[in-house]
Amino acid sequence: MTAARFRLGLVVGKFAPLHLGHVALVDHAARLCERVLVLGWSNPEIPGFGADRRRRWLAETFPQHDTRVLDGRDAPPNDAPDAAHQAYLAQVLQALGQWPDAMVASEPYGVPCAAWLTAALGHRVTPVMFDPARQQVPVSATAVRRDPPAMLSWLPPAVRADLVPRIALLGGESTGKSTLARALATHWVTVSVAEYGRERWEAQGGHLVEADLLAIADEQIRREDLAARVAAPALACDTSPLTTLGYAGWTHGRADPALVQRAQRRYTLTVLCGDEIAFAQDGTRRDAAFRALQQAWYRARLAERGDPWCEVRGSIDTRVAQVIAALRQLAVADDRRAAMRPESARIGASLFPDAP
Repeated sequence: MTAARFRLGLVVGKFAPLHLGHVALVDHAARLCERVLVLGWSNPEIPGFGADRRRRWLAETFPQHDTRVLDGRDAPPNDAPDAAHQAYLAQVLQALGQWPDAMVASEPYGVPCAAWLTAALGHRVTPVMFDPARQQVPVSATAVRRDPPAMLSWLPPAVRADLVPRIALLGGESTGKSTLARALATHWVTVSVAEYGRERWEAQGGHLVEADLLAIADEQIRREDLAARVAAPALACDTSPLTTLGYAGWTHGRADPALVQRAQRRYTLTVLCGDEIAFAQDGTRRDAAFRALQQAWYRARLAERGDPWCEVRGSIDTRVAQVIAALRQLAVADDRRAAMRPESARIGASLFPDAP
């Protein structure tokens, strides 16, 4: 293994969002340096890519490095001259007691910034440029913000999990949720998330106590978050913690406050599967009257929350088309909002075309 050329390498950026180009840049720094310091800031913060989220992304993606996202309120505006950002960076490094030997960058600011730091710190900082033409990893944060679903393959798992659109499927017993989840996954050639509550119910011989419900919600969330790390362009979730909350009330007449909190979980789109199809008794379900009660409860909860939702009916192909059309409508609305705040994260319409 080649000995490191530098003691401490510095990589800076907004990381809004962190993408595989950034990963390649940091990896290059790691090959040349004994230690790597990754610093990020943004003023103003870009909607959807706040400091806490970026800290988490960097910490998970680079646990072996020193990663920090600064409070952007003290930083120069993003459109300030390079000299203002260079002076700010020098102040930050002095405050942190960090004296980099190398400034590793892909952007043109790398060389002048290294020269500025050399003068300001009284310590030689060597500029090291990596893939400035973006030929090795042709991706940019601007492109990701423009259409996240189209760019998911260019994101580390921690970032993909936060940006992939998630569709929660709700509905009373025998309304086709599981069938629709699988059909959406087939349509998008991706994974879906099965209903864990059913799995646990079967494993326990059809007997669930109240304490099981919170465990079911937590495991459902865990599996959903794992699937989101690899899903693209969207993730269909067969149920959500809201369903588990419903069963807490229907079977026990109360709900653990922690379960109530889990049920506030938000999704890009919530889909209520219609109950126009014939009720199929598989030996585990109640009856059509209970299904109607469930449907009414879901409609009331969704109306209260005010989150994007739709109801789908008809054949499975028709339901898939209705989900895609609803996502398309959300994307179009998102594009209109983005015209006023173009730096924000969007759903992106390219992979959700008009349904046939």
